[in-house]
Amino acid sequence: MKINKWSHVLIGVGLISMPAIVAAEEKMNAVQTALTSTTLSGYVDTSAILNIGHGYYNLPGHVYDTADMQNGFNLDVVSLTLAKPLDEKEWAAGYNLQMLFGPGATKRGTGSFIPGTVNNPSAAGGANQPSGGDFAFNEAYVALRVPVGNGIDFKVGQFGTYNGYEAYDTYKDPTWSRSYGFYIESSAHTGISGSYKFSDAVTLMLGVGNMAGFNNQANAKYALNETKKAFLSMITLTAPESFGFLKGASLSAGYTGGVNGPYNSWMQENFYVGASIPTPVAGLSVGLAYDYTVGSAFQDSYAQALAGYVVYQATEKLKLAARADFGWGSDTSYGYWASTAGANQLFSLTLNADYALWKNVVSRVELRWDDCLTGDTPFGGTIASTPTTNNGTEKNDVSLILNITYLF
Repeated sequence: MKINKWSHVLIGVGLISMPAIVAAEEKMNAVQTALTSTTLSGYVDTSAILNIGHGYYNLPGHVYDTADMQNGFNLDVVSLTLAKPLDEKEWAAGYNLQMLFGPGATKRGTGSFIPGTVNNPSAAGGANQPSGGDFAFNEAYVALRVPVGNGIDFKVGQFGTYNGYEAYDTYKDPTWSRSYGFYIESSAHTGISGSYKFSDAVTLMLGVGNMAGFNNQANAKYALNETKKAFLSMITLTAPESFGFLKGASLSAGYTGGVNGPYNSWMQENFYVGASIPTPVAGLSVGLAYDYTVGSAFQDSYAQALAGYVVYQATEKLKLAARADFGWGSDTSYGYWASTAGANQLFSLTLNADYALWKNVVSRVELRWDDCLTGDTPFGGTIASTPTTNNGTEKNDVSLILNITYLF
């Protein structure tokens, strides 16, 4: 073993011993081994939005591209992920920690210890309070494998929802803005999730987590209702090589449900079906997603969303995407009060062009048009609408978006 000159001096004067040096070397080797298997990745996500209209305060059905982001430049979110993926060992263990910084972290809603606490007994009805501050975890879980059959892979901690065609991380989605289906889905849960792969064609996921309606804050529980849990399930079918050009096509069906609120006795449930399908045309794929949610706005309320996706890799650098999106449901289910039809009915068309000008950079331009299918004017205005008022001034909303994201 090679010992540096300062260690020789300290040994000579009796301040340290050889066993101490050996033990220190062993500890450093253990730390180095752990660090070697850990990966570091992340991204910086930015945007600029031009809203073409007479106001942009009310944007029903929109998730993160809210009024504060319109007509200006935005730092959306900075993501930093430390992870040790599961290896091939029977009793493999690892972890995934995705940290979020910036305004998008607050909007994610998964904070726990930033001022504005969960399970706040002093709040009205003991309801959870939204976290403030520009830090949150997107996911933070321990990964474990139990060698039963083909192996069950568990996540213990905070993880994303099972349901949905789109993800929180925008660069993973065909478009930058989120769909109406994303708007009505659950987002994240704290609990235990297990995944079992019966074969290359069939995967089943089951989970249980804390439940506070569809509250996604870490450790979210409602006071006096802590025993009420969320139940999650998802089955995914993947087409094998024998399916020809359909190889890799997937069909997923999922469910998330639990009691809504601290004192409510009704269930809030989301049912999801989604498919991703390649086509015989090189570079062209299509997707479909359907969501049905009950009990989100009030007892017996419902909301539905149906979206179709087309993605075309036109050249090595140019990728084109389009989404047609239809959302409808009970009054206020999409965030506005309908004065005529007594229900929310929205349609949107989103067009996206992604051109890879720089290495590791997602650079895309997006045009989104939203339209209210009833006689209402839920968009725009300068005063926020409430469950009993519609302060919008426009039947339509059009936005032009530039999205630049660096991945590392």
